[in-house]
Amino acid sequence: QVQLVESGGGLVQAGGSLRLSCAASGRTFSSYAMGWFRQAPGKEREFVAAISQGDYSTRYADSVKGRFTISRDNAKNAVYLQMNSLKPEDTAEYYCAANTRPRYGGSLYTSQYDYDYWGQGTQVTVSS
Repeated sequence: QVQLVESGGGLVQAGGSLRLSCAASGRTFSSYAMGWFRQAPGKEREFVAAISQGDYSTRYADSVKGRFTISRDNAKNAVYLQMNSLKPEDTAEYYCAANTRPRYGGSLYTSQYDYDYWGQGTQVTVSS
C-alpha cells in the first residue's frame, strides 16, 4: 500500500508562483513513475506533468509547458511541482499519482488510468 500526501496549495495572484509537494510512503519510491494531475470544477481530471523512475525524464501538458517543472527527490520519497506564471485557468484541485509497476525504465504516463495510487489533492486558486 502506498500513501501519497500533497501539500503547498493555496491562493495566489495571477503571475505568482507555488510549489506543490507530494510525500510518498513505501521503501521503493525510487522505482515509481510519478505524475501530477488536476481537476477544475465541472471538468474532467487532466494530465499536468510526469517524471520517470529511471532517467528522471519529464513530460508536460502543453498548457503548462515552460511554466511548470516537475522534479523528484528519492532520498525524501517526494515529488514536486514548481508552478510559475500562474494563470486563473490553472485553478484546480491538484493530485499526485504513482505508478508502482512501470513497464520499463524511463516510463512516462499521461493517462490517469496508468496510475494505481492517488493522493487526496491540494487546492490551487489563482485570482485575476
